[in-house]
Amino acid sequence: MSRLFCFGLGYCAAELSRRLLAQGWSIAGTTSHPDKLRGLKAQGFTPFLFDGTSAPADIAEALKSTTHVLLSIPPDAESDPALRYFGDAIAASSSITWIGYFSTVGVYGDAHGNWVDETTEPNPGTTRGQRRLQAETGWINLARKSGKSLVIYRLPGIYGPGRSAIDQLKAGTARRIFKPGQFTNRIHVADIATAVEASMNLAPGTHIFNVTDDMPAPPQDVIEYGAELLGVPCPPATDPTDEALSPAARSFYIENKKVSNARMKAELGVRLAYPTYIEGLKAIAGLAP
Repeated sequence: MSRLFCFGLGYCAAELSRRLLAQGWSIAGTTSHPDKLRGLKAQGFTPFLFDGTSAPADIAEALKSTTHVLLSIPPDAESDPALRYFGDAIAASSSITWIGYFSTVGVYGDAHGNWVDETTEPNPGTTRGQRRLQAETGWINLARKSGKSLVIYRLPGIYGPGRSAIDQLKAGTARRIFKPGQFTNRIHVADIATAVEASMNLAPGTHIFNVTDDMPAPPQDVIEYGAELLGVPCPPATDPTDEALSPAARSFYIENKKVSNARMKAELGVRLAYPTYIEGLKAIAGLAP
């Protein structure tokens, strides 16, 4: 039986895990929130508590029969918690053949609105991007030494049911941030799962893919289109210096780039269910394509 262990069984990992569970896989994973254990178990997953400060023995035991490991916990100021506490066990495992790592397109840094692809030299300008690049390097080194297949997924802004412009507009929390010439990238959670599924049998070695949709777009366009779909007023325009924005939200606008997904489509044969935010928001709003 194929057994997937997810470090961070959250929004994206759970989307993939539900698909694999239906195909007969065994799914286990971690959460840092005790109150989420029951919900994960109800979905058919085997949950474990992991807060990144120690190496619980039950996780080490579970890894002994794991075949695939998916990593979606963000690195902290020290390093990647999963790599720090379980890297050696993963590397030494004879059953684990595949490792997947959810990274970010933030590792590319600012491209001044130009296109980047997987051949672009990473140059992160934010602490978040720098930590992700360090984590990528750590997993690459582990895969090289252990002879395992490593797939790095560089993800842009993630959206889907419950986490979209549609949901923000309905809740009254949407903000229309306008910065001239700004482009951002996004990907529907279902398309992330599709890309991961398509890459789970790749040969040993390191593989890097930008998992993003076909149309980088100004962020205000997404909010405006969502408001149009719902027939509600569009929030007033503001800019990234708005004090109501969190520091993390403001930092999102420091870098400007368009991210190519050509390698993902060519090498993995991925056909996106939501090639742009237009199809994605229509589906979330319950409208026909």
